Amino acid sequence: MTLQTSDFDFHLPEELIAQTPLKDRTASKLLILDKKTGDIQDKHFHDILDELHPGDALVMNNTRVLPARLYGEKPETGGHLEVLLLNNIENDTWETLIKPAKRAKVGTEISFGDGRLKAVVKEELEHGGRIIDFAYEGVFLENLEALGEMPLPPYIKETLEDQERYQTVYAKENGSAAAPTAGLHFTQELMEKIEAKGIKIVYLTLHVGLGTFRPVNVEDLDNHHMHSEFYALSEESAESLRQIKATGGRIVAVGTTSIRTLETIGTKFNGDIQADSGWTEIFIKPGYEFKLVDAFTTNFHLPMSTLIMLVSAFSTRENVLNAYEHAVAEEYRFFSFGDAMFVK
Repeated sequence: MTLQTSDFDFHLPEELIAQTPLKDRTASKLLILDKKTGDIQDKHFHDILDELHPGDALVMNNTRVLPARLYGEKPETGGHLEVLLLNNIENDTWETLIKPAKRAKVGTEISFGDGRLKAVVKEELEHGGRIIDFAYEGVFLENLEALGEMPLPPYIKETLEDQERYQTVYAKENGSAAAPTAGLHFTQELMEKIEAKGIKIVYLTLHVGLGTFRPVNVEDLDNHHMHSEFYALSEESAESLRQIKATGGRIVAVGTTSIRTLETIGTKFNGDIQADSGWTEIFIKPGYEFKLVDAFTTNFHLPMSTLIMLVSAFSTRENVLNAYEHAVAEEYRFFSFGDAMFVK
């Protein structure tokens, strides 16, 4: 039987959607799910230390979220435009989303911060997408830090007081339009405890695109086309993971972005771990056989999203939906600033 998008629906009361992060990153709840039996345990995130074993690798996505939402105006009319940076195509050329799109025809000039940053629309894409070229003095990222806002997901209505709370503490490589939220629960102190226990922390990069929030708008999953995201795994990280595998350790992924990167590489190289970079459109849904990932931590995802399908592929749809039902009953906090689950 072919699974349908509606097979991954569940009831989520709106009040369980976390609007703000907890003061202590590690204070979140942690639901532990046995992928085979479906058994559930309720713990707190700092208890993840008990789930990691000496000789394991903990794989983290070190992407850093750009303050990618800009508010500008058209110098000739004063009309206001909201620009969201999606992908850096090359140098100062970006794929963006512009609202209202009808005001952003090819050739339209946009000024940000009294002209500190300027842009020209070069090409029109679908759904409000535009290719634009930027012009500026100095360093682009410094201008962006000064003028841009963090692009919080559409279900978060509250203002984020501290922009760094939408970054992981190990964020390094600029390029994401959204945070790899499973990593938001880690602190430097917890990471030091993890390493002291004999667990190897390994980094990769996947720049998260806004496609991660797009709903699946087809009922037959075979007709869904995944968005494309850039990933990179260095030779140093690949070698660390090869050593972990060779000595019988587990590869434990932090978040679906790390899973997507690892499984893209595992699929491409027939289960081998090799340094690689490129664009992935991998769609992991039930029926997929995992090549590299042995366990993972992740947040709670939107109903009927590709991410809940990915988690279901690792266990079963029934086990995962049962765990989500339990999380709702126990009033876990959902989505980006919410609680986490560990699937093993």
